[in-house]
Amino acid sequence: MKELLNLMQERKSVRTPLDTKRQIAKDDLLQILEAGRWAPTAHNMQNFEIIVVDNKKLLESIGNIKRPISETFVRENYKQLSFSEEELLRKKTGLLGTMFPPSWRNPDFKLDKNEKDDSSMQRPFPVCPTMLFVVYYPAKRAPASEGDFLGALSLGCVMENMWLMANSLGICFQIVSSLSSGTTEKEVKNILHIPKNLNIAFPCRLGYTVSTPAKHLRVRRDIKDFTHYNKFGSKDLG
Repeated sequence: MKELLNLMQERKSVRTPLDTKRQIAKDDLLQILEAGRWAPTAHNMQNFEIIVVDNKKLLESIGNIKRPISETFVRENYKQLSFSEEELLRKKTGLLGTMFPPSWRNPDFKLDKNEKDDSSMQRPFPVCPTMLFVVYYPAKRAPASEGDFLGALSLGCVMENMWLMANSLGICFQIVSSLSSGTTEKEVKNILHIPKNLNIAFPCRLGYTVSTPAKHLRVRRDIKDFTHYNKFGSKDLG
């Protein structure tokens, strides 16, 4: 049990380039997929398909897709930032601002509408040897689930299972949410021949680091901060 908790505590996103010369062993990949296979899903619907991509040309095409930053992202991201480790430790939520480029740390940021291609606001795509694309059929809603909340929860369980298994095998894992919405999703679907009636839930990068990733302070709220006893607002757990 302690090993499982330690694995959860050590889990992290690795956003740096991954070694394209070091492929993931087939047995390790199958273990990651097996973990996703046994994720709990609403009514055991298993409403997902997974596309494994390790073809270099396909990965290069996906990596070349433009992923511009929107004003909405910058402004909403700013609200989650702390600008010192002391501030982050006090808040216990969010991220350290120094993890992001200076242009992402400006609450008054405005995209220059006259710039057709603002390269400074493009997100570079770190290379990797393998990607997984989890797709689902949005019309297949979980029973009596408004907004298909249970379906989204199920996809999250698939993601967490695979993430923990990958980390247990020493394989880096990162969700690339910018490839699952808007025009970027359409381009990915065209490249991978994903049927129009399926949506991309989340793409993820897998592989091994080429250098030691920078360490960032990670925080979580204390148990007493989010736990209530018998009624909301009662914090005394005895």
